[in-house]
Amino acid sequence: MPTGNPPLVAGFALPTGHVMHPSILREYDIRGIYGRTLFDADAYVIGRRFAAVVLAEGGARIAVGRDGRLSSPALEAALVAGLTDGGVDVTRIGLGPTPMLYFAEASMPEQDGGIQITGSHNPGDHNGFKIVFRGRPFFGADIRRLGQMAAVEQAEIGRKGVDRAVCPMAAYGAALLGALKGVDRAALDQVRIGWDTGNGAAGPVMQALIAQLPGEHILLFPDVNGHFPNHHPDPSNAANLADLRSAVLSNHLDFGVAFDGDADRLGIVDARGRIIDGDRLLSLAAADVLPDHPGAMVVADIKTSQAVIDDIARLGGQPLLWKTGHSHIKSKMKETGAILGGEMTGHLFYADRWYGFDDAIYAALRIIAASVRPGRSVTAMHEAMAVMHATPEIRIPVAEEAKFDIVANVAEQMRAAGIAADLTDGLRVTGPDGWWLLRPSNTEAMLGARAESASAQGLARVLAQLDAALAQCGVVRPLGG
Repeated sequence: MPTGNPPLVAGFALPTGHVMHPSILREYDIRGIYGRTLFDADAYVIGRRFAAVVLAEGGARIAVGRDGRLSSPALEAALVAGLTDGGVDVTRIGLGPTPMLYFAEASMPEQDGGIQITGSHNPGDHNGFKIVFRGRPFFGADIRRLGQMAAVEQAEIGRKGVDRAVCPMAAYGAALLGALKGVDRAALDQVRIGWDTGNGAAGPVMQALIAQLPGEHILLFPDVNGHFPNHHPDPSNAANLADLRSAVLSNHLDFGVAFDGDADRLGIVDARGRIIDGDRLLSLAAADVLPDHPGAMVVADIKTSQAVIDDIARLGGQPLLWKTGHSHIKSKMKETGAILGGEMTGHLFYADRWYGFDDAIYAALRIIAASVRPGRSVTAMHEAMAVMHATPEIRIPVAEEAKFDIVANVAEQMRAAGIAADLTDGLRVTGPDGWWLLRPSNTEAMLGARAESASAQGLARVLAQLDAALAQCGVVRPLGG
Protein backbone atom coordinates (compact mmCIF):
# COMPACT_ATOMS: atom_id res chain seq x y z
CA MET A 1 0.00 0.00 0.00
CA PRO A 2 1.52 3.36 -0.96
CA THR A 3 2.41 5.67 1.89
CA GLY A 4 0.41 8.84 2.36
CA ASN A 5 -3.05 7.25 2.65
CA PRO A 6 -5.39 8.38 5.43
CA PRO A 7 -6.43 5.89 8.17
CA LEU A 8 -7.71 2.63 6.74
CA VAL A 9 -10.36 0.13 7.74
CA ALA A 10 -10.21 -3.30 6.08
CA GLY A 11 -7.70 -1.84 3.65
CA PHE A 12 -9.75 1.18 2.60
CA ALA A 13 -10.42 4.68 3.83
CA LEU A 14 -13.07 5.50 6.37
CA PRO A 15 -16.08 7.38 4.89
CA THR A 16 -15.03 10.55 6.77
CA GLY A 17 -13.79 13.76 5.20
CA HIS A 18 -10.97 13.07 2.76
CA VAL A 19 -8.85 15.60 0.92
CA MET A 20 -7.48 14.50 -2.45
CA HIS A 21 -4.36 15.99 -3.97
CA PRO A 22 -5.69 18.98 -5.95
CA SER A 23 -3.66 18.07 -9.04
CA ILE A 24 -5.63 14.88 -9.69
CA LEU A 25 -8.99 16.60 -10.28
CA ARG A 26 -8.55 17.39 -13.98
CA GLU A 27 -10.98 18.91 -16.46
CA TYR A 28 -11.66 15.69 -18.39
CA ASP A 29 -10.94 12.98 -15.84
CA ILE A 30 -9.22 12.18 -12.54
CA ARG A 31 -5.53 11.42 -12.96
CA GLY A 32 -2.39 11.29 -10.83
CA ILE A 33 0.87 9.51 -10.03
CA TYR A 34 0.18 6.32 -8.10
CA GLY A 35 1.75 6.39 -4.68
CA ARG A 36 2.58 10.11 -4.90
CA THR A 37 -0.60 12.03 -5.72
CA LEU A 38 -3.08 9.18 -6.27
CA PHE A 39 -3.80 6.48 -3.68
CA ASP A 40 -6.09 3.51 -3.13
CA ALA A 41 -7.92 5.60 -0.53
CA ASP A 42 -8.76 8.14 -3.22
CA ALA A 43 -10.27 5.38 -5.34
CA TYR A 44 -12.38 4.20 -2.43
CA VAL A 45 -13.66 7.70 -1.64
CA ILE A 46 -14.34 8.44 -5.32
CA GLY A 47 -16.44 5.27 -5.38
CA ARG A 48 -18.35 6.27 -2.24
CA ARG A 49 -19.06 9.79 -3.45
CA PHE A 50 -19.93 8.79 -7.01
CA ALA A 51 -22.33 6.20 -5.55
CA ALA A 52 -24.08 9.05 -3.73
CA VAL A 53 -24.43 10.94 -7.03
CA VAL A 54 -25.82 7.85 -8.76
CA LEU A 55 -28.36 7.12 -6.03
CA ALA A 56 -29.47 10.76 -5.87
CA GLU A 57 -30.22 10.60 -9.60
CA GLY A 58 -32.23 7.41 -9.25
CA GLY A 59 -29.48 5.10 -10.51
CA ALA A 60 -28.49 1.74 -9.13
CA ARG A 61 -25.69 0.03 -11.13
CA ILE A 62 -22.26 1.09 -12.40
CA ALA A 63 -19.89 -0.76 -14.76
CA VAL A 64 -16.19 -0.75 -13.84
CA GLY A 65 -13.28 -1.63 -16.13
CA ARG A 66 -9.50 -1.28 -15.93
CA ASP A 67 -6.46 -1.04 -18.14
CA GLY A 68 -3.25 -3.06 -17.86
CA ARG A 69 -1.22 -0.79 -15.60
CA LEU A 70 0.42 -2.35 -12.57
CA SER A 71 -1.63 -0.22 -10.17
CA SER A 72 -4.98 -0.81 -11.87
CA PRO A 73 -6.03 -3.99 -9.96
CA ALA A 74 -5.49 -2.31 -6.58
CA LEU A 75 -7.34 0.82 -7.64
CA GLU A 76 -10.15 -1.33 -9.04
CA ALA A 77 -10.55 -3.19 -5.75
CA ALA A 78 -10.68 0.07 -3.79
CA LEU A 79 -13.09 1.72 -6.24
CA VAL A 80 -15.48 -1.25 -6.27
CA ALA A 81 -15.42 -1.38 -2.47
CA GLY A 82 -16.31 2.31 -2.33
CA LEU A 83 -19.13 1.94 -4.83
CA THR A 84 -20.68 -1.08 -3.12
CA ASP A 85 -20.23 0.41 0.37
CA GLY A 86 -21.98 3.45 -1.08
CA GLY A 87 -25.01 1.33 -1.95
CA VAL A 88 -24.75 0.81 -5.73
CA ASP A 89 -24.35 -2.46 -7.58
CA VAL A 90 -21.23 -2.95 -9.69
CA THR A 91 -20.68 -4.82 -12.94
CA ARG A 92 -16.95 -5.54 -13.19
CA ILE A 93 -15.98 -6.02 -16.84
CA GLY A 94 -12.29 -6.61 -16.07
CA LEU A 95 -9.27 -5.79 -18.22
CA GLY A 96 -9.97 -4.02 -21.47
CA PRO A 97 -9.80 -0.74 -23.38
CA THR A 98 -11.76 2.29 -22.24
CA PRO A 99 -14.15 2.05 -25.24
CA MET A 100 -15.18 -1.42 -24.07
CA LEU A 101 -16.27 0.18 -20.80
CA TYR A 102 -18.19 2.83 -22.74
CA PHE A 103 -19.77 0.06 -24.83
CA ALA A 104 -20.79 -1.88 -21.72
CA GLU A 105 -22.36 1.25 -20.20
CA ALA A 106 -24.23 2.00 -23.43
CA SER A 107 -25.36 -1.49 -24.40
CA MET A 108 -25.79 -3.60 -21.25
CA PRO A 109 -29.15 -3.35 -19.49
CA GLU A 110 -29.47 -1.59 -16.15
CA GLN A 111 -26.10 0.22 -16.37
CA ASP A 112 -26.47 3.80 -15.17
CA GLY A 113 -22.85 4.76 -15.69
CA GLY A 114 -19.32 3.50 -15.85
CA ILE A 115 -15.80 4.14 -14.57
CA GLN A 116 -12.63 3.06 -16.35
CA ILE A 117 -9.43 2.88 -14.35
CA THR A 118 -6.75 4.01 -16.78
CA GLY A 119 -3.62 6.06 -17.16
CA SER A 120 -4.38 6.42 -20.89
CA HIS A 121 -1.24 7.54 -22.78
CA ASN A 122 0.62 8.78 -19.68
CA PRO A 123 3.78 7.28 -18.10
CA GLY A 124 3.47 3.88 -16.47
CA ASP A 125 3.28 5.14 -12.89
CA HIS A 126 0.30 7.36 -13.70
CA ASN A 127 -3.29 6.21 -13.36
CA GLY A 128 -6.78 7.58 -12.96
CA PHE A 129 -10.47 7.38 -13.76
CA LYS A 130 -12.60 8.20 -16.79
CA ILE A 131 -16.26 8.45 -15.85
CA VAL A 132 -19.48 8.35 -17.84
CA PHE A 133 -22.98 8.73 -16.39
CA ARG A 134 -26.13 7.90 -18.34
CA GLY A 135 -24.42 8.06 -21.70
CA ARG A 136 -22.71 11.40 -21.09
CA PRO A 137 -19.19 12.23 -19.96
CA PHE A 138 -18.82 13.11 -16.30
CA PHE A 139 -16.26 15.91 -16.25
CA GLY A 140 -15.46 19.51 -15.37
CA ALA A 141 -17.85 20.73 -12.68
CA ASP A 142 -18.94 17.13 -12.00
CA ILE A 143 -15.38 16.14 -11.09
CA ARG A 144 -14.88 19.24 -8.98
CA ARG A 145 -18.09 18.38 -7.16
CA LEU A 146 -16.73 14.91 -6.34
CA GLY A 147 -13.66 16.54 -4.81
CA GLN A 148 -15.83 18.80 -2.70
CA MET A 149 -18.00 15.88 -1.60
CA ALA A 150 -14.90 13.89 -0.62
CA ALA A 151 -13.91 16.52 1.92
CA VAL A 152 -17.26 16.24 3.72
CA GLU A 153 -18.03 13.43 6.15
CA GLN A 154 -20.53 11.00 4.69
CA ALA A 155 -23.08 8.99 6.64
CA GLU A 156 -23.02 5.20 6.50
CA ILE A 157 -25.29 3.59 3.90
CA GLY A 158 -27.70 0.92 5.08
CA ARG A 159 -27.66 -1.15 1.88
CA LYS A 160 -24.46 -2.62 0.52
CA GLY A 161 -24.26 -3.00 -3.24
CA VAL A 162 -23.73 -6.28 -5.06
CA ASP A 163 -20.56 -6.89 -7.07
CA ARG A 164 -20.69 -9.21 -10.09
CA ALA A 165 -18.26 -9.97 -12.92
CA VAL A 166 -19.34 -9.94 -16.59
CA CYS A 167 -17.10 -10.09 -19.66
CA PRO A 168 -18.51 -8.08 -22.61
CA MET A 169 -15.51 -8.70 -24.89
CA ALA A 170 -17.30 -11.09 -27.28
CA ALA A 171 -20.31 -8.77 -27.62
CA TYR A 172 -18.00 -5.78 -28.06
CA GLY A 173 -16.00 -7.54 -30.76
CA ALA A 174 -19.15 -8.54 -32.64
CA ALA A 175 -20.40 -4.96 -32.50
CA LEU A 176 -17.05 -3.63 -33.75
CA LEU A 177 -17.33 -5.77 -36.88
CA GLY A 178 -20.42 -3.75 -37.78
CA ALA A 179 -18.00 -1.02 -38.87
CA LEU A 180 -17.42 -3.04 -42.05
CA LYS A 181 -21.11 -3.58 -42.82
CA GLY A 182 -21.89 -3.18 -46.50
CA VAL A 183 -18.25 -3.25 -47.62
CA ASP A 184 -17.41 -5.73 -50.39
CA ARG A 185 -15.97 -8.88 -48.81
CA ALA A 186 -13.73 -9.70 -51.76
CA ALA A 187 -12.15 -6.25 -51.52
CA LEU A 188 -11.71 -6.60 -47.75
CA ASP A 189 -9.90 -9.90 -48.33
CA GLN A 190 -7.16 -7.92 -50.09
CA VAL A 191 -6.39 -5.48 -47.28
CA ARG A 192 -3.08 -5.77 -45.42
CA ILE A 193 -2.91 -3.84 -42.16
CA GLY A 194 -0.41 -3.51 -39.32
CA TRP A 195 -1.60 -3.01 -35.74
CA ASP A 196 0.45 -1.90 -32.73
CA THR A 197 -1.27 -2.14 -29.36
CA GLY A 198 1.94 -1.21 -27.51
CA ASN A 199 1.34 -3.73 -24.67
CA GLY A 200 -1.73 -1.70 -23.78
CA ALA A 201 -5.28 -2.72 -22.96
CA ALA A 202 -6.34 -3.19 -26.60
CA GLY A 203 -4.19 -6.30 -27.06
CA PRO A 204 -6.66 -9.07 -26.15
CA VAL A 205 -9.51 -7.41 -28.07
CA MET A 206 -7.35 -7.07 -31.17
CA GLN A 207 -6.14 -10.68 -30.95
CA ALA A 208 -9.76 -11.87 -30.95
CA LEU A 209 -10.82 -9.39 -33.62
CA ILE A 210 -8.05 -10.17 -36.08
CA ALA A 211 -9.09 -13.82 -36.05
CA GLN A 212 -12.41 -12.69 -37.55
CA LEU A 213 -11.27 -9.91 -39.88
CA PRO A 214 -10.87 -10.52 -43.60
CA GLY A 215 -7.50 -9.70 -45.10
CA GLU A 216 -3.98 -10.03 -43.72
CA HIS A 217 -3.08 -8.48 -40.37
CA ILE A 218 0.18 -8.13 -38.46
CA LEU A 219 -0.20 -7.48 -34.75
CA LEU A 220 2.62 -5.96 -32.70
CA PHE A 221 2.99 -6.21 -28.90
CA PRO A 222 -0.48 -7.57 -28.02
CA ASP A 223 0.53 -8.91 -24.58
CA VAL A 224 -0.70 -6.55 -21.87
CA ASN A 225 2.27 -5.43 -19.80
CA GLY A 226 2.18 -2.43 -17.49
CA HIS A 227 5.95 -2.03 -17.80
CA PHE A 228 5.46 -1.19 -21.53
CA PRO A 229 8.71 -2.98 -22.47
CA ASN A 230 8.70 -2.17 -26.21
CA HIS A 231 7.66 1.48 -26.35
CA HIS A 232 5.27 3.75 -24.54
CA PRO A 233 1.69 3.59 -25.91
CA ASP A 234 1.27 7.19 -27.05
CA PRO A 235 0.77 7.43 -30.82
CA SER A 236 1.03 11.22 -30.78
CA ASN A 237 4.79 10.81 -30.24
CA ALA A 238 6.44 9.86 -33.53
CA ALA A 239 9.17 7.90 -31.74
CA ASN A 240 6.53 5.45 -30.52
CA LEU A 241 5.51 4.66 -34.11
CA ALA A 242 8.96 3.44 -35.21
CA ASP A 243 8.11 -0.26 -34.86
CA LEU A 244 4.83 0.16 -36.71
CA ARG A 245 6.48 2.12 -39.52
CA SER A 246 9.10 -0.61 -39.86
CA ALA A 247 6.42 -3.32 -40.02
CA VAL A 248 4.43 -1.42 -42.65
CA LEU A 249 7.45 -0.77 -44.86
CA SER A 250 9.11 -4.19 -44.55
CA ASN A 251 5.83 -6.06 -45.17
CA HIS A 252 4.46 -3.69 -47.85
CA LEU A 253 1.25 -3.14 -45.87
CA ASP A 254 -1.56 -0.79 -46.88
CA PHE A 255 -1.22 1.19 -43.66
CA GLY A 256 -0.61 0.78 -39.94
CA VAL A 257 -2.60 1.64 -36.81
CA ALA A 258 -1.29 2.33 -33.32
CA PHE A 259 -3.34 2.75 -30.15
CA ASP A 260 -2.70 4.56 -26.93
CA GLY A 261 -2.72 2.67 -23.62
CA ASP A 262 -6.50 2.48 -23.31
CA ALA A 263 -7.35 2.56 -27.05
CA ASP A 264 -9.55 5.62 -27.16
CA ARG A 265 -7.22 7.34 -29.62
CA LEU A 266 -5.15 6.19 -32.57
CA GLY A 267 -2.29 7.07 -34.86
CA ILE A 268 -1.98 5.97 -38.49
CA VAL A 269 0.99 5.63 -40.81
CA ASP A 270 0.44 5.24 -44.55
CA ALA A 271 2.07 2.69 -46.89
CA ARG A 272 5.12 4.94 -47.24
CA GLY A 273 5.56 5.10 -43.48
CA ARG A 274 4.39 8.70 -43.18
CA ILE A 275 2.42 9.69 -40.10
CA ILE A 276 -1.02 11.13 -40.80
CA ASP A 277 -1.66 14.03 -38.42
CA GLY A 278 -4.35 13.31 -35.85
CA ASP A 279 -6.67 16.06 -37.05
CA ARG A 280 -6.30 14.88 -40.67
CA LEU A 281 -7.87 11.56 -39.66
CA LEU A 282 -11.14 13.48 -39.37
CA SER A 283 -10.93 14.23 -43.10
CA LEU A 284 -10.63 10.49 -43.85
CA ALA A 285 -13.64 9.78 -41.65
CA ALA A 286 -15.73 12.61 -43.08
CA ALA A 287 -15.15 11.46 -46.66
CA ASP A 288 -16.83 8.16 -45.78
CA VAL A 289 -19.61 9.41 -43.50
CA LEU A 290 -20.88 12.63 -45.09
CA PRO A 291 -22.09 11.19 -48.42
CA ASP A 292 -24.76 9.34 -46.43
CA HIS A 293 -25.51 12.34 -44.20
CA PRO A 294 -25.47 15.51 -46.34
CA GLY A 295 -25.54 18.67 -44.25
CA ALA A 296 -24.62 16.84 -41.04
CA MET A 297 -22.65 18.63 -38.36
CA VAL A 298 -19.04 17.56 -37.67
CA VAL A 299 -17.36 18.77 -34.47
CA ALA A 300 -13.60 19.43 -34.48
CA ASP A 301 -11.44 20.69 -31.66
CA ILE A 302 -10.09 24.23 -31.82
CA LYS A 303 -6.57 23.04 -32.80
CA THR A 304 -7.79 21.48 -36.05
CA SER A 305 -6.19 22.37 -39.39
CA GLN A 306 -8.08 24.76 -41.64
CA ALA A 307 -7.56 22.19 -44.40
CA VAL A 308 -9.73 19.75 -42.44
CA ILE A 309 -12.41 22.36 -41.85
CA ASP A 310 -12.40 23.10 -45.58
CA ASP A 311 -12.62 19.36 -46.39
CA ILE A 312 -15.69 18.94 -44.18
CA ALA A 313 -17.43 21.87 -45.86
CA ARG A 314 -16.45 20.65 -49.35
CA LEU A 315 -17.90 17.24 -48.54
CA GLY A 316 -21.23 18.82 -47.62
CA GLY A 317 -20.87 18.84 -43.84
CA GLN A 318 -21.21 21.65 -41.32
CA PRO A 319 -17.88 22.05 -39.48
CA LEU A 320 -18.03 23.31 -35.91
CA LEU A 321 -14.89 24.21 -33.98
CA TRP A 322 -15.22 23.40 -30.29
CA LYS A 323 -13.27 23.13 -27.06
CA THR A 324 -10.31 20.77 -26.82
CA GLY A 325 -10.87 17.61 -24.78
CA HIS A 326 -12.68 14.34 -25.45
CA SER A 327 -15.37 15.14 -22.91
CA HIS A 328 -16.09 18.53 -24.47
CA ILE A 329 -16.35 17.04 -27.98
CA LYS A 330 -18.68 14.23 -26.89
CA SER A 331 -20.90 16.64 -24.99
CA LYS A 332 -21.13 19.02 -27.95
CA MET A 333 -21.99 16.16 -30.28
CA LYS A 334 -24.84 15.13 -27.97
CA GLU A 335 -26.06 18.71 -27.77
CA THR A 336 -26.01 19.37 -31.53
CA GLY A 337 -26.77 15.92 -32.91
CA ALA A 338 -23.43 15.91 -34.77
CA ILE A 339 -22.71 12.72 -36.69
CA LEU A 340 -18.91 12.81 -36.34
CA GLY A 341 -16.20 14.44 -34.26
CA GLY A 342 -12.44 14.51 -33.96
CA GLU A 343 -9.48 15.91 -32.09
CA MET A 344 -5.91 16.70 -33.08
CA THR A 345 -4.73 14.11 -30.53
CA GLY A 346 -6.28 11.26 -32.54
CA HIS A 347 -9.65 10.84 -30.85
CA LEU A 348 -12.40 10.07 -33.38
CA PHE A 349 -16.07 10.03 -32.42
CA TYR A 350 -18.63 8.25 -34.62
CA ALA A 351 -22.33 8.79 -33.96
CA ASP A 352 -23.08 7.20 -37.34
CA ARG A 353 -23.95 3.56 -36.57
CA TRP A 354 -22.05 3.85 -33.27
CA TYR A 355 -22.53 5.46 -29.87
CA GLY A 356 -20.70 8.78 -30.28
CA PHE A 357 -17.84 7.95 -27.93
CA ASP A 358 -14.16 7.84 -28.83
CA ASP A 359 -13.25 4.30 -29.82
CA ALA A 360 -9.94 3.93 -31.65
CA ILE A 361 -10.55 0.30 -32.65
CA TYR A 362 -13.93 1.10 -34.19
CA ALA A 363 -12.45 4.19 -35.87
CA ALA A 364 -9.65 2.12 -37.42
CA LEU A 365 -12.18 -0.30 -38.88
CA ARG A 366 -14.22 2.59 -40.27
CA ILE A 367 -11.07 3.96 -41.93
CA ILE A 368 -10.51 0.54 -43.54
CA ALA A 369 -14.07 0.84 -44.87
CA ALA A 370 -13.41 4.43 -45.99
CA SER A 371 -10.52 3.14 -48.10
CA VAL A 372 -12.03 -0.06 -49.47
CA ARG A 373 -15.47 1.30 -50.34
CA PRO A 374 -14.23 3.78 -52.99
CA GLY A 375 -11.25 1.60 -53.91
CA ARG A 376 -8.81 4.34 -52.94
CA SER A 377 -5.87 3.67 -50.63
CA VAL A 378 -5.29 5.54 -47.40
CA THR A 379 -1.96 6.60 -48.88
CA ALA A 380 -3.66 8.14 -51.93
CA MET A 381 -6.16 9.94 -49.69
CA HIS A 382 -3.31 11.22 -47.55
CA GLU A 383 -1.42 12.50 -50.57
CA ALA A 384 -4.51 14.30 -51.85
CA MET A 385 -4.79 16.40 -48.68
CA ALA A 386 -3.80 20.07 -48.91
CA VAL A 387 -0.20 20.65 -47.87
CA MET A 388 -0.05 23.02 -44.90
CA HIS A 389 2.80 24.44 -42.86
CA ALA A 390 1.98 24.11 -39.18
CA THR A 391 3.63 23.99 -35.80
CA PRO A 392 3.04 21.13 -33.42
CA GLU A 393 1.32 22.15 -30.21
CA ILE A 394 3.62 24.67 -28.51
CA ARG A 395 3.85 24.52 -24.71
CA ILE A 396 4.71 27.83 -23.03
CA PRO A 397 5.43 27.63 -19.28
CA VAL A 398 3.81 30.44 -17.28
CA ALA A 399 2.71 30.93 -13.69
CA GLU A 400 -0.51 29.05 -12.92
CA GLU A 401 -2.18 32.19 -11.60
CA ALA A 402 -1.21 34.17 -14.73
CA LYS A 403 -2.24 31.90 -17.61
CA PHE A 404 -5.88 33.02 -17.87
CA ASP A 405 -4.94 36.70 -17.51
CA ILE A 406 -2.37 36.40 -20.30
CA VAL A 407 -4.93 34.97 -22.71
CA ALA A 408 -7.44 37.65 -21.71
CA ASN A 409 -4.77 40.33 -22.29
CA VAL A 410 -3.98 38.99 -25.77
CA ALA A 411 -7.69 38.84 -26.59
CA GLU A 412 -8.01 42.49 -25.58
CA GLN A 413 -5.06 43.38 -27.80
CA MET A 414 -6.82 41.76 -30.75
CA ARG A 415 -10.10 43.52 -29.95
CA ALA A 416 -8.38 46.89 -29.69
CA ALA A 417 -6.68 46.32 -33.05
CA GLY A 418 -9.98 45.39 -34.69
CA ILE A 419 -8.83 41.81 -35.30
CA ALA A 420 -11.59 39.19 -35.02
CA ALA A 421 -10.92 36.14 -32.86
CA ASP A 422 -12.76 32.91 -32.15
CA LEU A 423 -13.08 32.74 -28.34
CA THR A 424 -14.46 29.21 -28.16
CA ASP A 425 -11.41 27.90 -26.27
CA GLY A 426 -8.77 30.54 -25.62
CA LEU A 427 -8.55 32.52 -28.84
CA ARG A 428 -8.00 31.51 -32.45
CA VAL A 429 -7.04 34.38 -34.73
CA THR A 430 -7.39 33.93 -38.49
CA GLY A 431 -5.88 36.29 -41.05
CA PRO A 432 -4.80 36.30 -44.71
CA ASP A 433 -1.69 34.21 -43.96
CA GLY A 434 -3.36 31.58 -41.76
CA TRP A 435 -4.25 31.26 -38.10
CA TRP A 436 -2.80 30.99 -34.62
CA LEU A 437 -4.25 29.69 -31.37
CA LEU A 438 -3.49 30.58 -27.76
CA ARG A 439 -5.26 28.85 -24.89
CA PRO A 440 -4.62 28.18 -21.19
CA SER A 441 -3.95 24.57 -20.27
CA ASN A 442 -6.74 22.95 -18.28
CA THR A 443 -4.28 20.83 -16.29
CA GLU A 444 -0.88 22.54 -16.12
CA ALA A 445 0.84 25.89 -15.58
CA MET A 446 1.14 26.27 -19.33
CA LEU A 447 -0.19 28.09 -22.33
CA GLY A 448 -0.84 26.02 -25.43
CA ALA A 449 -0.31 27.54 -28.86
CA ARG A 450 -0.43 26.42 -32.47
CA ALA A 451 -0.14 28.14 -35.85
CA GLU A 452 -0.76 27.16 -39.47
CA SER A 453 -0.36 28.64 -42.95
CA ALA A 454 -0.35 27.48 -46.55
CA SER A 455 3.30 28.58 -46.89
CA ALA A 456 6.45 28.71 -44.79
CA GLN A 457 6.64 32.48 -45.25
CA GLY A 458 3.02 32.84 -44.18
CA LEU A 459 3.64 30.72 -41.08
CA ALA A 460 6.54 32.98 -40.12
CA ARG A 461 4.26 36.03 -40.36
CA VAL A 462 1.49 34.31 -38.36
CA LEU A 463 3.97 33.41 -35.61
CA ALA A 464 5.35 36.95 -35.61
CA GLN A 465 1.87 38.27 -34.82
CA LEU A 466 1.51 35.77 -31.97
CA ASP A 467 4.99 36.59 -30.62
CA ALA A 468 4.26 40.32 -30.67
CA ALA A 469 1.08 39.80 -28.67
CA LEU A 470 2.86 37.57 -26.15
CA ALA A 471 5.71 40.07 -25.81
CA GLN A 472 3.28 42.71 -24.60
CA CYS A 473 2.49 40.32 -21.73
CA GLY A 474 6.18 39.67 -21.00
CA VAL A 475 5.99 36.15 -22.42
CA VAL A 476 8.48 34.64 -24.87
CA ARG A 477 7.65 31.59 -27.00
CA PRO A 478 10.26 28.83 -26.45
CA LEU A 479 12.86 28.43 -29.18
CA GLY A 480 11.79 25.80 -31.70
CA GLY A 481 8.14 26.15 -30.69
